Amino acid sequence: MAFDSTSSSWFGRILPAATSTSTSSNGSYGYMCRHFIFFSSSSKPANTISSCSTGPSNSTSSSPSTRSYSRRWYNPLRHKPFDEASPEILRHWIDADPHPIASQERFTVVSYNILGDKNAFKHKDLYRNVPLQYMKWNHRKRLICKELIGWNPDIICMQEVDRYFDLLNVMEKAGYVGSYKRRTGDNVDGCAMFWKADKFRLLEHASIEFKQFGLRDNVAQLSAFETCFKKSRRVVIGNIHVLYNPSRGEVKLGQICFLSSRAQIIAEKWGNVPVVLAGDFNVTPQSAIYKFLSSSELNIKFYDRRDLSGQRSCHPAQVFGGRKEMSNPFTMMESFFWNSWTDEEVKVATGNAESDLAVHPLKLNSSYASVKGSRKTRDLHGEPLATSYHSKFFGTVDYLWYSNGLIPTRVLDTLPVDILRRTGGLPCKKLGSDHLALVSEFAFAEDINEGNNYMSTISDGSIPASGEDSA
Repeated sequence: MAFDSTSSSWFGRILPAATSTSTSSNGSYGYMCRHFIFFSSSSKPANTISSCSTGPSNSTSSSPSTRSYSRRWYNPLRHKPFDEASPEILRHWIDADPHPIASQERFTVVSYNILGDKNAFKHKDLYRNVPLQYMKWNHRKRLICKELIGWNPDIICMQEVDRYFDLLNVMEKAGYVGSYKRRTGDNVDGCAMFWKADKFRLLEHASIEFKQFGLRDNVAQLSAFETCFKKSRRVVIGNIHVLYNPSRGEVKLGQICFLSSRAQIIAEKWGNVPVVLAGDFNVTPQSAIYKFLSSSELNIKFYDRRDLSGQRSCHPAQVFGGRKEMSNPFTMMESFFWNSWTDEEVKVATGNAESDLAVHPLKLNSSYASVKGSRKTRDLHGEPLATSYHSKFFGTVDYLWYSNGLIPTRVLDTLPVDILRRTGGLPCKKLGSDHLALVSEFAFAEDINEGNNYMSTISDGSIPASGEDSA
């Protein structure tokens, strides 16, 4: 079956999913990754994380991939000289305002699209500004592992993983266990989840193959955990890489609906526990699908399915002012009258060919939108201005969504636009992916019922959420 708790995922040298995976640990973990030695401990990571800069280029021009991600645009950064001075890049923790019902039982979650090794060279036209040595897997793996171990997170959700066992060998030495689910079809990448064996016990793990439901070859993971705190808590963690194709909004909606529904089922099974959904959702904060995630419903007939994700407006030339498309009212009217939804597309999006309303059962909030940040790094929604940057995209598509019963206590801020622009594109000398990792610390609510009431008041508008856009 596509939704299976045992056979659908690959586990690397860990206990069966239905049993405890806890191991004791009192000291620091040390591991060697080629010529570098890193250490992690049970203490909180430093408040400042050092990140990216660029170095001299020795890259050569390569022909565009046959699977182009968007139409060809003039890129004003294409001829950026790599020998110019690179900025020092720092990522800082931002603390949320104190919350009266936030408990001391806390955990940290990372969502990170690490850029699959095969994809990095399959789509060379996206990385023409990146020197070849920064694209090689050994270089990127070292940087990715250094980042992750440096933050010392409790749970890590990765997308676009095609070298899982390379990562597992490193993460095991740092005290983590993991699971992996490869995409179906001819794809070689998938989703991976790692968690600290001394902090969480795995109660249940399940994988979703969306192909079994007519929703392409994407996959997702769901895991129910119990904490090893003195006061035991439970939480469900979801990990997804939503379909990229900007024109297939109905498939994106279908995948998100399915994941949310399955997460709700598992959460109810283990006592109506809270949920965190991490991943690359391939939708922007200005999009209809973002509205769907945050409001739990969307009438699809008010939208063109080809524009549901908002990705079409994120080419660097558009974002940085090199070229902008003017809205033509006649084109907009034509789109409204002629881009109607077929019954099959409606069924894919909502699960019912006779219903125009897409719904999901979770009341979700974004951790970054809930913790107020600087205008230099955040948009009007409170989301990062960018979590991904390459020659054909600059914008935010990665999120950490959480449900009732959890409170975000801090997030690792992303990078200002001017700093990202000066890199010329990701990956770079100090960052191993074309995405930025999102990191959020969550606290369990002292009383779940009070937590639900509090989140309900936010949804009702009685209490303004930090970073919330009134629009």
